[in-house]
Amino acid sequence: MSWQSYIDTLRTADQSGQVPIAEAAICGIEPGQESVWVSTPGLSNITVDEIKKLAGNRSSFGQTGVYIGGTRCRLIRDQLDVEPIYALDLKTAADADGNAYGICVGKSKKTVVIAKGIKDATGGQLSNKVFTVISHLRTANY
Repeated sequence: MSWQSYIDTLRTADQSGQVPIAEAAICGIEPGQESVWVSTPGLSNITVDEIKKLAGNRSSFGQTGVYIGGTRCRLIRDQLDVEPIYALDLKTAADADGNAYGICVGKSKKTVVIAKGIKDATGGQLSNKVFTVISHLRTANY
């Protein structure tokens, strides 16, 4: 299976003609095997600890946030275990230029798919892209 093809799918234009995903990663979440399987350069530094936190107990995210690739994010909505949504919506802390970016995390049986949007991407654009990939992975028993 070519994991890069899933990243390529995430980074295609949507119905508006815009490519809303700036960075993406697919990470394995099976206990003891947490790792980044494939990523764009901007998310290549996701740590095992960050993957474990995304796949594990997220009850503290509302108060403490979470880090993805070393970037602090705040929780917008957690439906990662809600069928058929399987999505976690986050927003990055503002960067040096004052820009914050949406991040959508989708979960399948063995993976989390992480998509960081471009500056003006909406949560709906991100979640639609992630939903497509997660649905396929769930159907393939991943």
